[in-house]
Amino acid sequence: MKAIQKSAKLANVLYDIRGPIMDRAREMEDEGQKIIKLNIGNLAPFGFDAPEEVQQDMIRNLPKSAGYSDSKGIFAARKAVMHYTQQQGVKGVTLDDVYLGNGASELIALATNALLDNGDELLVPMPDYPLWTACTSLSGGTPVHYRCDEANGWMPDLADIRAKITPRTKGIVVINPNNPTGALYSDALLQSIVDIAREHNLLILADEVYDKVLYDDVQHTAIASLSEDVVTITFNSLSKSYRSCGYRAGWMTISGDKRAAADYIEGLNMLSNMRLCANVPGQWAIQTALGGYQSINELVGPGGRLRRQRDLAYELITAIPGVSCNRPQAALYMFPRLDPAMYPIEDDRQFFLELLNETRVMLVQGSGFNYPGNHHFRIVFLPHEDDLREAIARIARFLDSYRRRHA
Repeated sequence: MKAIQKSAKLANVLYDIRGPIMDRAREMEDEGQKIIKLNIGNLAPFGFDAPEEVQQDMIRNLPKSAGYSDSKGIFAARKAVMHYTQQQGVKGVTLDDVYLGNGASELIALATNALLDNGDELLVPMPDYPLWTACTSLSGGTPVHYRCDEANGWMPDLADIRAKITPRTKGIVVINPNNPTGALYSDALLQSIVDIAREHNLLILADEVYDKVLYDDVQHTAIASLSEDVVTITFNSLSKSYRSCGYRAGWMTISGDKRAAADYIEGLNMLSNMRLCANVPGQWAIQTALGGYQSINELVGPGGRLRRQRDLAYELITAIPGVSCNRPQAALYMFPRLDPAMYPIEDDRQFFLELLNETRVMLVQGSGFNYPGNHHFRIVFLPHEDDLREAIARIARFLDSYRRRHA
């Protein structure tokens, strides 16, 4: 029988957040081993529950959720998103400019499919949230990675962005707050990116899923609020700020000079219609979440659980010899670096697979975020403090043994 091959379009697709290391962890769990998971920003398993008010509104609206909604989403939820953009200072977003999706992930795929022809290029940060690179490739486009500078707090390198623009470049992806580094971008930096997009007639695709997960009293600025002309597609969801990953409730908005993007918007509408609608029960959560009490503030503020765990993880990981890290200002992650002189690593996926086998701690290697060099990894600091201490202690012992073997 002739073998059935996967599509060649998958050749450049990578999603190691749920990849071979997770497959091995699942095998170990099936054998009865307990794994400490520092690999994925899934809040519910660590006791971060969705707001009860949000849960109750979904339950109450289930009887009227069996049918399809409008392809862009139910009126009340889209209206709430529109009001949210107004609070952010984004001008010109109407009800028709709001699309609801099964999480931001579905909408990222929709937006890139509507934008890219074979050979078109999309500027994507390095490191990135790997869905962006994967969706660009699956859309027929070419992801072109611009450098985020670790020595400058993981800020995008504007000169590198400019150097990588070609006649085939269609847009630039901005992930702010950033996953996987936890960096937050300044208004001046964001304005510079807007200016580059304007100069080269580029679309901005703004991933702002962590816009409320902020520490140390920093403030997030929606990049769409910094211009009224540059076409900007902004993505957000309930997954992180409202601890509702499984509800798959996200949204996408269009702002800027929409006349210039009329044909692109027609493509977005076509793809939105083809998938019929996002899951309706999750849509009912959006209005309540955006308009209700913002319980995330207690978690990220002084004494809040997320802030305590960020501080603890940062303190413990940077205490390990040869491990450095920028302190995250936002999101749920940090992206440490292993000193190559102390940790000679040829294959970072194999290295962290070995770490999993020996420590029962699951991490994602830097190459899983399209970052070169074999010496970075992402830590998720969601587990309870005792588990964080235990996990990082095991990592420290593994790294100590590795240093001794390779001294």
